[in-house]
Amino acid sequence: METLRRSLIVGALLGAGAGVGSALFVLVSPGEQQKQAMLKEMPEQDPRRRDEAARTKELVLATLQEAAATQENVARRKNWMVGGGGRSA
Repeated sequence: METLRRSLIVGALLGAGAGVGSALFVLVSPGEQQKQAMLKEMPEQDPRRRDEAARTKELVLATLQEAAATQENVARRKNWMVGGGGRSA
């Protein structure tokens, strides 16, 4: 009988904790309008930022392709914007 009583108490405490946690989550989570406002403010939504990220990816890909095609250690270049063709000073 004591075991049943303890398990009911533990179940009630766990249920109460889950209920409090769920209630806090509902209170803290943003609404739909607030979510839309946050999405508009994200840096990825700015066209200039997207273009800059695309250009950076292009430069990295070009550098990797050039590194794969040459024996030069392109990581030691002082100016990454200039293509190889020998050792860069």
